[in-house]
Amino acid sequence: MTNASRAASRTIRGWLVRRSALAILMLLIVSFLIFCATQALPGDVALIVLGKEASADQVQMVRQQLNLDQPVLVQYLRWLTALLQGDFGTSLVSRVPVTDILLPRIMNSFFIVTLSMAVAVPVSLALGVLTATRKDGLADRTIMAGSIMVNALPEFVLGLFLVLLLSTSVFHVFPAVSLLSPGKPIWTQTDRLAMPVITLILLQVTYLYRLVRGTVIDVLQTEYVQFAALKGMSPRRILFRHVLPNALVPAIQAAGTIFAFSVGGVVVIEYVFGFPGLGTALADAVGMRDIPVVQAAVLVISVTFFVVNIITDIVSFMLTPPGRGGRN
Repeated sequence: MTNASRAASRTIRGWLVRRSALAILMLLIVSFLIFCATQALPGDVALIVLGKEASADQVQMVRQQLNLDQPVLVQYLRWLTALLQGDFGTSLVSRVPVTDILLPRIMNSFFIVTLSMAVAVPVSLALGVLTATRKDGLADRTIMAGSIMVNALPEFVLGLFLVLLLSTSVFHVFPAVSLLSPGKPIWTQTDRLAMPVITLILLQVTYLYRLVRGTVIDVLQTEYVQFAALKGMSPRRILFRHVLPNALVPAIQAAGTIFAFSVGGVVVIEYVFGFPGLGTALADAVGMRDIPVVQAAVLVISVTFFVVNIITDIVSFMLTPPGRGGRN
């Protein structure tokens, strides 16, 4: 191993330790804020468990059983200790372990977000490079106008528009409601996944494509690219040797951010199409004041955001010259 490689390895390890420590600290802060925010929700948890007809003695007994008579900090530490042991608590409404409620919903949401990203990333890269190399052409203007229009629409409006277009008498291609059949793997029910996945793809592409386009245009205007063109290097070679490697890191960082935001932001899309994912579970739990489910769902979204950002930072670091041992 060369000195440069050893130095790069030490740099990566040190950066990774610092980044992980900061992420853990931020997660602790976020978990405390989540706990305090859910405690501030209106309604008495004991009354949710017992019903409005419960007597004062029954309410007091349940409050003691749930440690609701303890200070908030004590309640938080008990909750955090249980989380670290894999215990997310029990639903106040269904009396079912929170893990049993959320785990299949989490898998459903991650599946449609991953599937949409698997389509959106290559499409965005292709469109971004195509329009950047043909700046101000017909294709560039048309695609840019379309992306601005889609990006200007709220998620639920875009979802309803797709329902009117693809699930009614205009083009009855997919079912308007994405309720999954129990007992069947999610990947076998493609017709029910189509509408939320298409909506996610459109939202993801409109953002990522414009970022790739802007990055490629900036790289094409750099001196070393123009010098390479003056030396007679072919446009194809310039694209693959200089442009794409420099545009890849911002695209990866943006894709990671979009993935993390999609996991949390899919709530509206899931609700529009009735898709049984993490978003609908969170919305239903908030409506029923099911505090343990709300806490767990928001925490899962927060952890996903931090983990995905760390992974994208590591990949981006490895693709930069310092991460590769200082080679240009």
